[in-house]
Amino acid sequence: MKRRPNRFVNYLVYLLVRLIVGFAQAMSVEQSYAFARGLAGILYRVDKRHRKIGLENLEHAFGDLYTEADRDRIVRGVYLHFCMMLMEILHIPRKLHPTTWRDRITLRGHEQLVDRLLQGGPLIMLTGHFGNWEMAGYLFGVFGFPPNSVARTLDNPYLDRFLRSFRERTGQKLIPKDGGYEQMLEVLRSGRVLSFLADQDAGQNGMYVDFFGRPASTHKAIALLALEHRAPVLVGYARRVGPGFRYEVGCTELIEPDEFKGTPDDARLLTQRFTTALESAIRRDPDQYLWLHRRWKHQPKPRKRKPATAPAPGPVDPADGASPE
Repeated sequence: MKRRPNRFVNYLVYLLVRLIVGFAQAMSVEQSYAFARGLAGILYRVDKRHRKIGLENLEHAFGDLYTEADRDRIVRGVYLHFCMMLMEILHIPRKLHPTTWRDRITLRGHEQLVDRLLQGGPLIMLTGHFGNWEMAGYLFGVFGFPPNSVARTLDNPYLDRFLRSFRERTGQKLIPKDGGYEQMLEVLRSGRVLSFLADQDAGQNGMYVDFFGRPASTHKAIALLALEHRAPVLVGYARRVGPGFRYEVGCTELIEPDEFKGTPDDARLLTQRFTTALESAIRRDPDQYLWLHRRWKHQPKPRKRKPATAPAPGPVDPADGASPE
């Protein structure tokens, strides 16, 4: 039975977060990184469950490519990257403006995206829990192309409103992952930009595609929406290139719906295409990916073997020693 949320506890957590936010925003980005390093070290030590998941995921993904010490180093880097990312999110509204974004952001392979945005029509943009995806969504609003982003509503309503206010500051609109399907349709029908995080486990009934050589349950809705509304799918990333708050924002692949021939397997082929594109970005900077998430939580159920059927009885041969009735 699902426990009822405790409003008092939720509000205390919200106040604590606001206190940390105020403390971090009083510092420079560089100073807040020192706080992030300390926080990452603590989380690495106390968060044993997710640390174990991260190490297991790296072993599944890379096999013998990395030693045990290498995997541990990468997981430490994951904690550090995401703590630094948290600090950066708190400073983004004051650092990324139409006249200042070039101080911290380098664009790569963006020409085809700009052409597509200027042409108009529906477009699906997606990335994964890699680099600083929150900054990427904010940046497109700065550029004047605010996306409509599908996201899970936080269990704590106070924190959910607080995070929403940040995400929507430059015009980005949030669509709830659960119950927001009609809003997604309206965005595509009106020729606007719809964005997703496309690397979450989709449960036992998801679409299984290859991700780092292992079946990964993936949401099929992205491909189905793209094919139905003839919406190109752009796979992008925002990777830290440092030192400090410096990122490369780029496009790894633009998948056109006209490439598919209307076969029953189109949705799977498209889903595999964007999953492979995400994998290629992650392989370049594995310590910037959220390995702490159980991406391979579900696996395809083994097919049931059909029971062997006995051959139908034929006519009795008197030569076998049996007496016919």
